[in-house]
Amino acid sequence: MRILSTLAIAAAVLAAPALATAAAPDEPAGVKNIIIVHGAFTDGSGWRTVHDILIHKGYNVRIVQQPMTSFDEDVGATRNAIVAATGPVVLVGHDYGGSVITAAGARPKVKALVYVAAYQPEVGENVPQLASSMPKLSDDLMTTRDGFIFFDPAKYGADYAGDLVANRTDFMAASQMPATVAAFGGAPFDVAWHDKPSYGVVATDDRVINPDLQRWMYKRAGAKVTEVKASHAIEISQPEAVAKVIEEAAVHAR
Repeated sequence: MRILSTLAIAAAVLAAPALATAAAPDEPAGVKNIIIVHGAFTDGSGWRTVHDILIHKGYNVRIVQQPMTSFDEDVGATRNAIVAATGPVVLVGHDYGGSVITAAGARPKVKALVYVAAYQPEVGENVPQLASSMPKLSDDLMTTRDGFIFFDPAKYGADYAGDLVANRTDFMAASQMPATVAAFGGAPFDVAWHDKPSYGVVATDDRVINPDLQRWMYKRAGAKVTEVKASHAIEISQPEAVAKVIEEAAVHAR
């Protein structure tokens, strides 16, 4: 009996490495590095589920926590992440993060861009210019005397994240990361989507960036468009749909 037990233990020990190897994700096709730039009035933690989906498929995922103090500094933080990546990169931007990846993506290592309910500016265009080009569906921004911009906490749940439960949106409103007038006022002068493939995800129930503005920007850029029924917080409410578009961009990037 003791001999049988010893043999069973030995067999289990020998099998353990094989089981661990079997659990490792397969090497994904295409570009392996995904860099995600969050938008205003939130932070990178909202991308947790998308991150987990992608890493379990074998991708290397980095979330840029840009300072949101100026456009140039946010672009700089994203470029630092690009430099640190080993090999080609797919850039993903949400909201204001779309403006950031438009400028930061003008680097040879960047092979594709994914705009998730995001601004996709042309040369010299900034967030206020684009936002005012079509009717606004909400007017919830509050600006302090020293140039910081907040989303009205009382309206955050209804207008920013209408498809999430209240206890989550209450926390998001309380922990939101403010933008600055300087950040929103910045404009790209190198526009990456001019010569790189881009993908646009329209959040059809978005009350922060008019869905028609999203469609117009994406069409102008020649982006491949996917429409998803979701609020502006689409990366949280529909992470599988967002991850699917990112994976498509990575697989087809050259």
